[in-house]
Amino acid sequence: MTQPLKPRPVLALDLGTTTGWALRSLDGLITTGTASFKTGRYDGGGMRYLRFTNWLNELDRLSGPIGTIWFEEVRRHAGTDAAHVYGGLLASLTSWAEMRGIPYEGVPVGTIKRYATGKGNANKAAMIAEARARGYSPADDNEADAIAILHWAIETKGGVA
Repeated sequence: MTQPLKPRPVLALDLGTTTGWALRSLDGLITTGTASFKTGRYDGGGMRYLRFTNWLNELDRLSGPIGTIWFEEVRRHAGTDAAHVYGGLLASLTSWAEMRGIPYEGVPVGTIKRYATGKGNANKAAMIAEARARGYSPADDNEADAIAILHWAIETKGGVA
């Protein structure tokens, strides 16, 4: 007789210089927050991505191990710098997940906004208001987006990619 698979933690991310995150642990507890990956004055170009990878390692170690990752899939950025940061974080995330055999999947921005607010083009304030209506106190729209991604993944996909 085979044992049923134990649920594993689910991580939702809104990638950016300030990355929003939401994590459902093994016991179902949801924790959320933001992590800053700003570069310092004397940092090399890769330090942001090294810090991000180290942060993922620590999150995986503490929650452990992460079972599935969902992230906001952005197709268009307002500026070149934001596009570069997103691309570098996405590359770091997907290679990190591949090395560990963790399934991951992007969720289009409009899908998340429509799920959370009913409008695919909802503004930042509406996303924050929706997170607050669910009982959270997001620091900003990045955390609010991650909360919406996590609830979308749990409610529509069972958390599994």
